[in-house]
Amino acid sequence: MAVVSTRTNAPHTLHGARFHPLVSPRRGARENSLWRVRIDPGTPGTPHEVTREELLLVTAGQAAVQLGETRATASAGDVIVVPADTRFTLEVVGDAPFEALVCLPVGGQARLADGTTFTPPWAE
Repeated sequence: MAVVSTRTNAPHTLHGARFHPLVSPRRGARENSLWRVRIDPGTPGTPHEVTREELLLVTAGQAAVQLGETRATASAGDVIVVPADTRFTLEVVGDAPFEALVCLPVGGQARLADGTTFTPPWAE
Protein backbone atom coordinates (compact mmCIF):
# COMPACT_ATOMS: atom_id res chain seq x y z
CA MET A 1 0.00 0.00 0.00
CA ALA A 2 1.17 3.52 -0.73
CA VAL A 3 -0.10 6.89 0.40
CA VAL A 4 0.63 9.52 -2.22
CA SER A 5 0.66 13.20 -1.26
CA THR A 6 -0.92 15.31 -3.99
CA ARG A 7 -0.21 18.73 -2.48
CA THR A 8 2.79 19.42 -4.71
CA ASN A 9 1.33 18.21 -8.02
CA ALA A 10 1.13 21.19 -10.38
CA PRO A 11 -2.17 21.64 -12.23
CA HIS A 12 -2.39 21.80 -16.03
CA THR A 13 -4.77 23.87 -18.16
CA LEU A 14 -5.94 22.75 -21.61
CA HIS A 15 -8.85 24.06 -23.70
CA GLY A 16 -10.07 26.08 -20.69
CA ALA A 17 -10.27 23.08 -18.33
CA ARG A 18 -8.02 22.77 -15.27
CA PHE A 19 -6.56 19.32 -14.51
CA HIS A 20 -5.00 18.49 -11.12
CA PRO A 21 -3.04 15.20 -11.20
CA LEU A 22 -3.50 12.89 -8.22
CA VAL A 23 -1.77 9.60 -9.13
CA SER A 24 -0.14 8.26 -12.30
CA PRO A 25 2.98 6.28 -13.16
CA ARG A 26 5.11 9.32 -12.23
CA ARG A 27 3.15 9.71 -9.01
CA GLY A 28 3.04 6.24 -7.43
CA ALA A 29 0.49 4.28 -9.50
CA ARG A 30 1.24 1.45 -11.91
CA GLU A 31 -1.98 0.70 -13.77
CA ASN A 32 -4.25 3.77 -13.56
CA SER A 33 -4.09 7.54 -13.58
CA LEU A 34 -6.46 9.59 -11.45
CA TRP A 35 -6.99 13.35 -11.56
CA ARG A 36 -9.48 16.09 -10.74
CA VAL A 37 -10.87 18.28 -13.49
CA ARG A 38 -12.67 21.61 -13.17
CA ILE A 39 -14.44 23.30 -16.06
CA ASP A 40 -15.98 26.72 -15.60
CA PRO A 41 -19.34 27.72 -17.11
CA GLY A 42 -19.01 29.13 -20.62
CA THR A 43 -15.99 26.99 -21.50
CA PRO A 44 -16.63 25.45 -24.93
CA GLY A 45 -16.61 21.66 -25.09
CA THR A 46 -13.70 20.03 -26.93
CA PRO A 47 -14.68 16.97 -28.97
CA HIS A 48 -12.15 14.19 -28.45
CA GLU A 49 -11.72 10.44 -28.01
CA VAL A 50 -9.66 8.35 -25.63
CA THR A 51 -7.87 5.15 -26.60
CA ARG A 52 -8.85 3.37 -23.37
CA GLU A 53 -12.10 3.45 -21.36
CA GLU A 54 -12.25 6.56 -19.15
CA LEU A 55 -14.41 7.05 -16.04
CA LEU A 56 -15.56 10.41 -14.66
CA LEU A 57 -17.19 10.61 -11.22
CA VAL A 58 -19.04 13.94 -11.18
CA THR A 59 -18.38 15.66 -7.84
CA ALA A 60 -19.95 19.08 -8.50
CA GLY A 61 -22.01 20.86 -11.12
CA GLN A 62 -23.80 19.53 -14.14
CA ALA A 63 -22.79 18.85 -17.75
CA ALA A 64 -24.33 18.00 -21.08
CA VAL A 65 -22.48 14.94 -22.35
CA GLN A 66 -22.29 13.65 -25.91
CA LEU A 67 -20.94 10.11 -26.35
CA GLY A 68 -21.02 9.19 -30.02
CA GLU A 69 -24.64 9.83 -31.04
CA THR A 70 -25.99 9.66 -27.46
CA ARG A 71 -26.67 12.81 -25.41
CA ALA A 72 -27.24 12.84 -21.66
CA THR A 73 -26.94 15.11 -18.64
CA ALA A 74 -24.61 14.23 -15.78
CA SER A 75 -24.84 15.68 -12.25
CA ALA A 76 -22.96 15.28 -8.98
CA GLY A 77 -22.90 11.60 -8.02
CA ASP A 78 -23.23 10.32 -11.59
CA VAL A 79 -20.45 8.41 -13.35
CA ILE A 80 -19.74 9.05 -17.03
CA VAL A 81 -18.31 5.96 -18.76
CA VAL A 82 -16.46 6.93 -21.93
CA PRO A 83 -15.81 3.88 -24.13
CA ALA A 84 -12.52 3.73 -26.00
CA ASP A 85 -12.51 5.29 -29.48
CA THR A 86 -15.87 7.06 -29.00
CA ARG A 87 -16.31 10.78 -29.76
CA PHE A 88 -16.88 12.57 -26.42
CA THR A 89 -17.84 16.17 -25.67
CA LEU A 90 -18.76 17.70 -22.32
CA GLU A 91 -20.25 21.18 -21.79
CA VAL A 92 -21.09 22.77 -18.45
CA VAL A 93 -24.80 23.35 -17.79
CA GLY A 94 -25.80 26.24 -15.52
CA ASP A 95 -23.75 28.76 -13.55
CA ALA A 96 -21.71 26.39 -11.36
CA PRO A 97 -18.37 24.87 -12.37
CA PHE A 98 -18.29 21.21 -13.34
CA GLU A 99 -15.89 19.08 -11.29
CA ALA A 100 -15.05 15.39 -11.53
CA LEU A 101 -12.56 12.73 -10.52
CA VAL A 102 -11.28 11.04 -13.68
CA CYS A 103 -9.63 7.63 -14.09
CA LEU A 104 -7.81 6.45 -17.22
CA PRO A 105 -5.73 3.26 -17.50
CA VAL A 106 -2.00 3.76 -18.02
CA GLY A 107 -1.22 3.95 -21.73
CA GLY A 108 -4.49 5.70 -22.55
CA GLN A 109 -4.20 8.65 -24.89
CA ALA A 110 -6.45 11.49 -26.01
CA ARG A 111 -7.24 12.02 -29.69
CA LEU A 112 -8.51 15.44 -30.80
CA ALA A 113 -10.91 16.02 -33.70
CA ASP A 114 -7.98 16.99 -35.97
CA GLY A 115 -6.33 13.60 -35.34
CA THR A 116 -3.69 14.85 -32.89
CA THR A 117 -3.02 12.07 -30.36
CA PHE A 118 -1.18 12.63 -27.08
CA THR A 119 -0.76 11.31 -23.56
CA PRO A 120 -2.20 13.92 -21.20
CA PRO A 121 0.62 15.20 -18.95
CA TRP A 122 -1.58 14.72 -15.86
CA ALA A 123 -1.86 10.99 -16.76
CA GLU A 124 1.87 10.32 -17.22
